[in-house]
Amino acid sequence: MTTPGSAIAHLHAEINPHKTATVRELGRVDIGTVPADVLATPDDAWDTADDFEANYNKRGALRDAAHIVLRFCDRRRRPAPCYDLPVWEQWAPRLLPIMEAAVTPYGYARGFFPRIMLARLPAGAFVAPHTDGEPSGNRPHKIHVPLLTNADTYFFVDQQRYHFAVGHAYEVNNAARHAAANRGQSDRVHLIFEYLDASLQTFADQPAGR
Repeated sequence: MTTPGSAIAHLHAEINPHKTATVRELGRVDIGTVPADVLATPDDAWDTADDFEANYNKRGALRDAAHIVLRFCDRRRRPAPCYDLPVWEQWAPRLLPIMEAAVTPYGYARGFFPRIMLARLPAGAFVAPHTDGEPSGNRPHKIHVPLLTNADTYFFVDQQRYHFAVGHAYEVNNAARHAAANRGQSDRVHLIFEYLDASLQTFADQPAGR
């Protein structure tokens, strides 16, 4: 297992009075060649030892999904350390423009991405209903950008069913009970990341860029 990459910040609090109650569509984004890049990514790049070390949630409701973790914050600790994994350097030039475009509606002057990952839900797989733990007012915006999908993939928030289209960005309320299902014949792959207004946060040190 490789050592996590550069430290980004130590986050004391996540104040967010503007989180969506269910699902909010943020608009269309240009995902370029990223779907082809994902398809070309070898299977052994998913669910590496680094991914399991960073994302302690993978052993629960997310066990049927595969991930490439790019940036993570460990909220079991206070202040929560946020850091880049080594693989982020490879993906950043392709993913940052998508992320920046997706968060334009928020208008934050000092936006910050605490967590970034690619998530693959195989055909026939299911993410069980769960919540991500902390009250919605203390959580960042959780954003999904579908890169690969099919007509039979669904996201559920409080028993309401949604279909997320490729090339669109969606904020979901991960503090509400939510789930996902892929009932199709192909993998569903989402870029998933968190976003918050750094001007409202307390950091032990300053975040090094976005």
